[in-house]
Amino acid sequence: MVEVFITDVKDQREAQALLERIHAAFTGYEANFDLEDCDRILRILSLTGYVETYRVIRLLRELGCHAEVLPDIIPDTRI
Repeated sequence: MVEVFITDVKDQREAQALLERIHAAFTGYEANFDLEDCDRILRILSLTGYVETYRVIRLLRELGCHAEVLPDIIPDTRI
Protein backbone atom coordinates (compact mmCIF):
# COMPACT_ATOMS: atom_id res chain seq x y z
CA MET A 1 0.00 0.00 0.00
CA VAL A 2 1.24 3.50 -0.85
CA GLU A 3 0.18 6.66 0.95
CA VAL A 4 1.03 10.20 -0.18
CA PHE A 5 1.29 13.16 2.18
CA ILE A 6 1.43 16.92 1.67
CA THR A 7 4.12 18.40 3.94
CA ASP A 8 5.82 21.65 4.83
CA VAL A 9 9.37 20.25 4.67
CA LYS A 10 11.69 23.04 3.57
CA ASP A 11 14.91 21.45 2.39
CA GLN A 12 16.77 18.23 1.66
CA ARG A 13 18.56 18.23 5.01
CA GLU A 14 15.28 18.33 6.92
CA ALA A 15 13.81 15.67 4.61
CA GLN A 16 16.76 13.34 5.20
CA ALA A 17 16.48 13.70 8.98
CA LEU A 18 12.75 12.94 8.80
CA LEU A 19 13.32 9.91 6.58
CA GLU A 20 15.80 8.50 9.09
CA ARG A 21 13.22 8.87 11.88
CA ILE A 22 10.44 7.37 9.74
CA HIS A 23 12.56 4.36 8.81
CA ALA A 24 13.60 3.85 12.44
CA ALA A 25 10.00 4.01 13.69
CA PHE A 26 8.45 1.99 10.85
CA THR A 27 10.81 -0.75 9.71
CA GLY A 28 8.37 -2.05 7.10
CA TYR A 29 8.12 1.28 5.27
CA GLU A 30 10.03 2.73 2.34
CA ALA A 31 9.73 6.51 2.20
CA ASN A 32 10.93 9.38 0.02
CA PHE A 33 10.28 13.08 -0.49
CA ASP A 34 9.61 15.03 -3.68
CA LEU A 35 10.56 18.54 -2.62
CA GLU A 36 10.30 19.88 -6.17
CA ASP A 37 6.53 19.36 -6.07
CA CYS A 38 4.65 22.41 -4.80
CA ASP A 39 3.09 20.23 -2.06
CA ARG A 40 6.50 18.90 -0.90
CA ILE A 41 5.27 15.34 -1.21
CA LEU A 42 6.17 12.49 1.13
CA ARG A 43 5.47 9.03 -0.32
CA ILE A 44 5.39 6.00 1.93
CA LEU A 45 5.19 2.40 0.76
CA SER A 46 4.29 -0.22 3.35
CA LEU A 47 5.93 -3.54 2.59
CA THR A 48 3.64 -5.35 5.03
CA GLY A 49 0.17 -3.87 4.54
CA TYR A 50 -1.43 -0.50 5.20
CA VAL A 51 0.41 2.72 6.04
CA GLU A 52 -0.54 3.86 9.53
CA THR A 53 -1.31 7.42 8.48
CA TYR A 54 -2.27 8.68 11.93
CA ARG A 55 1.01 7.44 13.43
CA VAL A 56 3.05 8.95 10.58
CA ILE A 57 1.33 12.33 10.94
CA ARG A 58 1.79 12.24 14.72
CA LEU A 59 5.51 11.41 14.39
CA LEU A 60 6.07 14.23 11.91
CA ARG A 61 4.15 16.66 14.12
CA GLU A 62 6.34 15.66 17.09
CA LEU A 63 9.35 16.48 14.90
CA GLY A 64 7.96 19.93 14.02
CA CYS A 65 6.60 19.12 10.57
CA HIS A 66 3.05 19.46 9.27
CA ALA A 67 1.71 16.61 7.14
CA GLU A 68 -1.68 15.63 5.81
CA VAL A 69 -2.84 12.82 3.57
CA LEU A 70 -3.20 13.81 -0.07
CA PRO A 71 -6.77 12.75 -0.91
CA ASP A 72 -7.34 10.21 -3.65
CA ILE A 73 -9.34 11.84 -6.41
CA ILE A 74 -10.81 9.45 -8.93
CA PRO A 75 -11.94 11.28 -12.05
CA ASP A 76 -15.43 10.67 -13.34
CA THR A 77 -14.87 9.17 -16.79
CA ARG A 78 -18.54 8.80 -17.65
CA ILE A 79 -19.51 10.56 -20.84
